[in-house]
Amino acid sequence: MPRGKLVLFVLLALVPHVACIAFAEDWGRFRGPNGSGVSASAVPTSWSPTENLKWKVALPGPGVSSPIVVGEKVFVTCYSGYGVSRDDDSELKELKRHLICFDKATGEQLWLQTVEAVLPEDPYAGIGVTAHGYASHTPVSDGERVYAFFGKCGVYAYDLDGTQVWHTSVGTNSDPWAWGSSSSPVLYKDKLLVTASAESEALVALDCKTGKEVWRETAGGFAGMWGTPILVNAAGEGAAELVMSVPYEVWSFDPETGKLLWYCEASQAEQAHASAVTDGKVVYAFSGRGGGAVAVRAGGKDDVTPSNVLWKANQTSSFGSPILYNNKLYLVTSDVITTFDAETGAEVGSKFRLRGQGAQSAPAEQTGRGGRGGGGFGSADYASPIIADGKLYYVKGSGETFVVELGAELTQLSANKITADVESFGGTPAISGGQLFLRSNKHLYCIGE
Repeated sequence: MPRGKLVLFVLLALVPHVACIAFAEDWGRFRGPNGSGVSASAVPTSWSPTENLKWKVALPGPGVSSPIVVGEKVFVTCYSGYGVSRDDDSELKELKRHLICFDKATGEQLWLQTVEAVLPEDPYAGIGVTAHGYASHTPVSDGERVYAFFGKCGVYAYDLDGTQVWHTSVGTNSDPWAWGSSSSPVLYKDKLLVTASAESEALVALDCKTGKEVWRETAGGFAGMWGTPILVNAAGEGAAELVMSVPYEVWSFDPETGKLLWYCEASQAEQAHASAVTDGKVVYAFSGRGGGAVAVRAGGKDDVTPSNVLWKANQTSSFGSPILYNNKLYLVTSDVITTFDAETGAEVGSKFRLRGQGAQSAPAEQTGRGGRGGGGFGSADYASPIIADGKLYYVKGSGETFVVELGAELTQLSANKITADVESFGGTPAISGGQLFLRSNKHLYCIGE
């Protein structure tokens, strides 16, 4: 669990079918505490370039990683020098990756660290890297250090003042499609857990203080997964598990040793893009094309398909992950929110279509299932939904952000744009202190009243 200077947070993971809720100010990893994406904090429901924009700062390059917040500092990664646009004529050797620290209150840049490329890199070509670039992993912090995974460049640890503490390579290979990796590192006690899916087809545990490898588990299935693992029962009774959605299956590992605890059949999809979610006892995983959804009870040994699978559904995700709240699962694909009962997997109510500025909300059946975003490779819609104060926030690749009141029926409260310029938004928002942090390929934004 995150430790050190982090403000303590409370997880309601011991109550069946209740989402983990962060009560702290910190948002120290992808989708906040344990990847739940849920916060009790209230943040603005409307904003524009002239309303509720506290600050805006330029970034040295693009990226689809998410910002994190630790104390009074905001961290985000990006890249520059190569692959910043399709007409870029620079060379791979000019590629650089960056970790940047900003003051939370003012947006002032406090420090920047730059990492040179380790060659050969995956080229900026085809439909993979061109869609997300070279800064796709969200950093993570334990309150003492911030850890950044830069793919083939390896894992870097810095103290909160920007001094490098250690650097460790976890592999320099490529996945079969040469699309790069995006699984973000997570923390467990004194270990940093890194899914080096493309780099070495391995799950690697590093010592947080030294960067030395503690254990390594390899498997071919890692090569087709891009989601971030979740910790199950990390603060409860019994053994903790590190669970992830991989092609065809869901896997659970012992975070202490790296040994595979159990697995189950999940889908027929050869790739897994979304992250799983959990209520602390049950894991919910949505696969991509040709796949489906599965709910599996954590615990057990070896193949738990006959014993622990609670339900399966035909619904598939795109790149965004589902979110769990008040016994319901919400999935956003192609501008449509689908709601599922977490206990049964049955759809709840009508599919709800998000409407852009100047339009009214309506059930998806009234407007059709087509539309831009989220539906295929090269799509600009990479962000996952988050929930704040009972409201769902979802950012499209264009930057338009929808706020939807959750209840017996869904009600769209707003559709907001923070800039009139053309920018690409691929990162999932962060929440801290009543403020919402958005990143684009050009800027980092702080939204607050």
